[in-house]
Amino acid sequence: MAEFTMELNDEQKEVRDWLHGFAADVIRPAAAEWDEREETPWPVIQEAAKVGIYSLDFYAQQYFDATGLGIPMAMEELFWGDAGIALSIVGTGLAAVGVLANGTEEQIGTWIPQMYGDPSDVKVAAFCSSEPDAGSDVASMRTRAVYDEAKEEWVINGTKTWATNGGIANVHVVVASVDPELDSKGHASFIVPPGTPGLTQGQKFKKHGIRASHTAEVVLDGVRLPGSCLLGGKEKLDERLARAREKARKGGERVKNAAMATFEASRPAVGAMAVGTARAAYEVALDYARTREQFGRPIIDNQGVAFQLADMRTRIDAARLLVWRASWMAVNGRPFEAAEGSMSKLFASETAKKVTAQAIQILGGNGYTREYPVERMHRDAAIYTIFEGTSEIQRLVISRTISGMPIR
Repeated sequence: MAEFTMELNDEQKEVRDWLHGFAADVIRPAAAEWDEREETPWPVIQEAAKVGIYSLDFYAQQYFDATGLGIPMAMEELFWGDAGIALSIVGTGLAAVGVLANGTEEQIGTWIPQMYGDPSDVKVAAFCSSEPDAGSDVASMRTRAVYDEAKEEWVINGTKTWATNGGIANVHVVVASVDPELDSKGHASFIVPPGTPGLTQGQKFKKHGIRASHTAEVVLDGVRLPGSCLLGGKEKLDERLARAREKARKGGERVKNAAMATFEASRPAVGAMAVGTARAAYEVALDYARTREQFGRPIIDNQGVAFQLADMRTRIDAARLLVWRASWMAVNGRPFEAAEGSMSKLFASETAKKVTAQAIQILGGNGYTREYPVERMHRDAAIYTIFEGTSEIQRLVISRTISGMPIR
């Protein structure tokens, strides 16, 4: 087990500086254009693929970093560049992780390469879980997968929403209910190959922020998939469902709490994204306050401005430490006895909203215009308190965990 540390080693610093350079030289110059266009920044993704950032190998290396700091470090630097473009670069990773976590070796080897493509022909993938009536309440999922034994095929019907890369992806990973009575434990994940009949893109959302990231509904109307597209295979699914039914009879809350632990482990990565956006806005505000003069002196000489910057920096550093602690705990198998994963995501996401708003205030009228990036950063920051569990859900998880109450 790696000891928790606040110091990056030499290899981690080298990766951090490499990512920072890419964010500064490639992502930032393109940020305003793709935010205005509200389109997937394919040229930037291609550049990321050429240098090795847009690849499974890169994220696997960071994920298996024994210190737990590889992923949060990478997320912070990329999202420091721009949240919308960064999400377009890392969005495929959500689907890839779903396959890695649940798929067979054959499924991993077959589908993950098709998610990324290659530097000359990049592809993206989509992870489809949320639904119009099942966001925070995952147990209300209505998308159904029914097994057709005669044809040894799964038939899926339903509508997914808020899917990053939904409809434009080469490969979709779709979560569906195979046993509604088991709530979230009755869910299974399926690969939907490119060109599968019945899968179409629904509404593409015109968003407040992260506009360079494609977000859309995915409609599944009689989608038929061979048994090989069920992640993990049917035998494994049947065994898992049987165990879940037995546990549900003996004590259902233990089943649900075990599932919650999986979500806890993924939330620090979102916290790291928020830290990156907050840090970017803080740096713009700090530079502006040093150079902008009013009444014959830089505005940072005014206590009202200086104290805001002090609070901004303090919150950012505190958020990063919570994210790093939770990331280290997750990688090293430490139990989240106080919902530390949710803590990190809650504090970091709220910090991003607050810091970006303060940055606009420090820049005054300039901050409210699109001539300066803090306006975009403030719009982007709003998503962190919503996706991967709203701030209200994080508080619910934390409060129930520390009180010993069941998490439903």
